[in-house]
Amino acid sequence: MSKLENDNLFETRNRLVNEIILLSYDEFNSRTDINKWSIAQVCHHLILVENSSAYAIDLGLKRISGNKKERKEIHLVLDRTKKVEAPEIVKPDVEPFEVQQIIDLLNASRNKLLAVLNTVEDKSILAEKSAKHPRFGELPLNQWVELLNLHEQRHIEQIKDIKLLIEERH
Repeated sequence: MSKLENDNLFETRNRLVNEIILLSYDEFNSRTDINKWSIAQVCHHLILVENSSAYAIDLGLKRISGNKKERKEIHLVLDRTKKVEAPEIVKPDVEPFEVQQIIDLLNASRNKLLAVLNTVEDKSILAEKSAKHPRFGELPLNQWVELLNLHEQRHIEQIKDIKLLIEERH
């Protein structure tokens, strides 16, 4: 992982934490609609995605042979007009969360991702090997890392929208 990718992940995570750190328990767990996630659930989804991605990257690294896969148009994930149903494995719990609990889980999932990436001595291998992604198919491992950052940015915007809706109700 390049320094730039690492800095981007760090910066985006800081933005996420800054969006949630001062929320009350009720604001954090409030759902603006029965069919919409709370901010806590959005964050839990991000944790599940990061843990699943770390696992997928680790599996991709262990593949003996990897046919180099073409880069995909992953920036499409930033288009919030296109709704995508989350796979069951990354759907959040319905149970409420404490803000600090989520921050701790975010730190743990990031540490898991970094532990996997830190096993890679030659970072060019991340462009050579791939793993199957539920939305994009076979995806080069370096794009898994880029996608995590973009996905988190998408959900930060969603959190901002939820916060506005909560404010309007009060």
